[in-house]
Amino acid sequence: MKPVVLYRTDQAARTRRRILRVAMDIASAEGLEGLSVGRLASEMKMSKTGVFSHFGSKRELQLATVEAAKQVFLERIVEPALTEPRGTLRLTAMLYKWIEYVEKIVFRGGCFFAAASAEFDSRPGAVRNQIALHTKAWLVGLEDEIRFATSNGQFRSSVDSAQLAFELHAYVQEANWAFKLFNDKSAFERARRAIAQRIAEASENPSAKFPDRKEK
Repeated sequence: MKPVVLYRTDQAARTRRRILRVAMDIASAEGLEGLSVGRLASEMKMSKTGVFSHFGSKRELQLATVEAAKQVFLERIVEPALTEPRGTLRLTAMLYKWIEYVEKIVFRGGCFFAAASAEFDSRPGAVRNQIALHTKAWLVGLEDEIRFATSNGQFRSSVDSAQLAFELHAYVQEANWAFKLFNDKSAFERARRAIAQRIAEASENPSAKFPDRKEK
């Protein structure tokens, strides 16, 4: 079922984007279930009717928030990484840009999809399906770069792309968790070092050097 679109003018579209920006920030820290028309109306200094008219239901608000977060993820992480050559360099850029996205506190709750996944992993329905779809697409993207690196001689032929993607993904998730729960900023550098070491281990050239510090 497609979301109900209840806005028409450019001004209304801009208002909708502003509402979603606040909704993403709230959801990252307090959960998608914490979103309500009343809460957003208060935050935005709008009437409840004004907020409701942009979405039509709480579920549509949640789905729109997930889609808006996906767009931020694409703009902040995926699109910059795509400027790098395919294989190990692009893979490293994807992971480092993800770390940077958490480190710069794009959302006060850290990685939006990490928070949303934990909240909805046991809740069947349209919102969970959208979160799972986007998260799976990211894992597949990591696996694709690993397979490319393997088929082009950058990684050893014995590398298991799904296993390596799982491990690299886990390093960033752990850094996000440590930063949010313990305010441990050193977790970011630990994650970068772990990623660089694991990629070097998988490399066809074991002495290859991969960056282990924050990109400038």
